[in-house]
Amino acid sequence: MASQPPTPKKIIIFGATGVIGKYITQALVDNKSKFESIAIFTSQNTVENKAAEVEQLKNEGVKVVVGDIKNEEDVTSAYEGYDTVVSALSRSTITNQTQLLALAERSNSITSFYPSEYGTDITYNPLTSPHEKPHQDKLRVRAFVESSIKRLLVTYLVTGPYSDMYMGKPIGEGGKAGGFDVKDKKAVLLGSGDEEVSFTTMADVGKLLVASLETPFVASDASSPNTRIFKVNSFTTTPHRILAEFEKQTGGEKWKTVYTPLAELKSLESLAWEKGIPSATAYTLRRIWTEGGTLYKQSDNVKVGDPKTESLEEQVRKLVGR
Repeated sequence: MASQPPTPKKIIIFGATGVIGKYITQALVDNKSKFESIAIFTSQNTVENKAAEVEQLKNEGVKVVVGDIKNEEDVTSAYEGYDTVVSALSRSTITNQTQLLALAERSNSITSFYPSEYGTDITYNPLTSPHEKPHQDKLRVRAFVESSIKRLLVTYLVTGPYSDMYMGKPIGEGGKAGGFDVKDKKAVLLGSGDEEVSFTTMADVGKLLVASLETPFVASDASSPNTRIFKVNSFTTTPHRILAEFEKQTGGEKWKTVYTPLAELKSLESLAWEKGIPSATAYTLRRIWTEGGTLYKQSDNVKVGDPKTESLEEQVRKLVGR
């Protein structure tokens, strides 16, 4: 009988000060008593430009390893003494994970790897997912894992969209990609407003990552014994329910509300890609969510110990209080 893989105890994080990385890093720091050591790998540029943030991490007992993520020697050296890599690399740098994975596979100490998979489920539909433009880099990373990783234990933590961002101010040209403006009490709702989406707060991404680290490794599929997938979330709701909660927490007054129907959203998405507009990715992701591409009738929260997650009410309270 195969022995149970060791529980991760020595963690090194890549992308630790990024958009989602800072939440993941904070959750690890908040739970540092559960781990033997925590480190971040970062660039000299980050050390200089985010000096206060980096210094605070040092004060919390986090080791700061400075190097170039594209330099094999820097990464190989950084891996020494750690057993788990947690990647929080941004969408623009996500393909760097193939080298990180390859070096981890050859490492004498790294046994577990958590790729940056937070966000939209890139395999939600076997027919359409492979063709979605924002999914391509993550799909390449998964393909690399399938073809080249034989020893490492790889965990994909799929969280669904970040509610903090979805419920922020309207984005896209004219705000057509949806959002909620607390100051002016205006909302742009996508679709009919009744389509359900499974969201995760950014703080909960970190909490669920820590919970998954503590969960003994069991492969999700016998055909891929070195990989597992956790599809987790904080809550499932609709644009109309979100709006109602904002109205409730801002005095009960009805907000000015407009809609971007799904057909219009698709049209704006096509135009944005055609013109090379930066918001094209946002249009695609929000179209996928509105279509139900990240709707989990049953999440894997229970598989990672079912940690307490934030509610819609708590998320809105945070956003109203900003």
